Amino acid sequence: MSENSSTSGQATPIVVMLSADGVAPPSNLSAIRQVAEVREATAETLAGALPGADVLFVWDIFSGALAAAWDAADSLRWVHVAAAGVDKILFDGLRSSDVLLTNARGTFDEPIAEYVLACVFANDKLLHESEAFQRAEQWRWRETRKVAGRHALVVGTGAIGRAIARKLRAVGLDVRGAGRTVRESDPDFGEVVDSGALADHLAGVDHLVMVAPLTDATRGMLGADELAALPDGAHVVNVGRGPLIDQPALTSEIASGRITAHLDVLVEEPLPAGDPLWELPGAHISAHLSGDVVGWRDTLAAQFLGKLRDYASGTEPGPAVDKERGYVPGP
Repeated sequence: MSENSSTSGQATPIVVMLSADGVAPPSNLSAIRQVAEVREATAETLAGALPGADVLFVWDIFSGALAAAWDAADSLRWVHVAAAGVDKILFDGLRSSDVLLTNARGTFDEPIAEYVLACVFANDKLLHESEAFQRAEQWRWRETRKVAGRHALVVGTGAIGRAIARKLRAVGLDVRGAGRTVRESDPDFGEVVDSGALADHLAGVDHLVMVAPLTDATRGMLGADELAALPDGAHVVNVGRGPLIDQPALTSEIASGRITAHLDVLVEEPLPAGDPLWELPGAHISAHLSGDVVGWRDTLAAQFLGKLRDYASGTEPGPAVDKERGYVPGP
């Protein structure tokens, strides 16, 4: 800990803020500096900034630079990632340490749930087709689907998955969840089935929403067998991580015309030029933005400042990420 003293008598924490060139600093950086000594760093300078630091604030949310600089983290007690997913920052050394890890839990729940709801309506009301016909100056009458009464399975039963389930239920969808713990009665999902046997639960699913955290257990969980188990006309929405899905297998299914997909996350981001997903009519791509509503960075900055004030006063800034599981456990 720093030898500097704060007015409360607690030692003033030293915070390393890991950012990237071109990324605007937190809007409340001056307020953060009133609570802590702040060292700004990039991936290239992180190792030089870490010695003696108590806290790492990962503002560059896709950075995995800590692994390479880990040996320099001689005083690190807490890492906060300004993102929901922590897969980029996790590595064996951090997992086995006593360093507290927190994330942006709660910040993205409602925006991502709104995005998923928009995807469901766009798919069932054929909005993408209507846009294409308009651009081609074609007046094409079709019948659309009624959303209420359709079946959704949300894979991932954390806070974001629960917000999605509540949104979908509110417009009349029949919703179940898929997670590690099977439950016959759940306030948000009704029923939670075993995500480890996903293929067994996909018959009759109209909308499959992938929002599980990326871990060794979930990587590739929606593979060729699972995709084949989906009924014709099914719709996949991925707002979790790209590697949750076998992307070539998904591409093949979309190309066949059998299923459609809204993909906010991909295995490689940005999606490479020439990838068939750019052109397939049943594939709808967005640039990893489902949770990024106007003011989202200000919300993330305010969340960290609140946690930092807790830390500076001697209170643990939870809730903590379970570093073995890779997410904050639910109730």
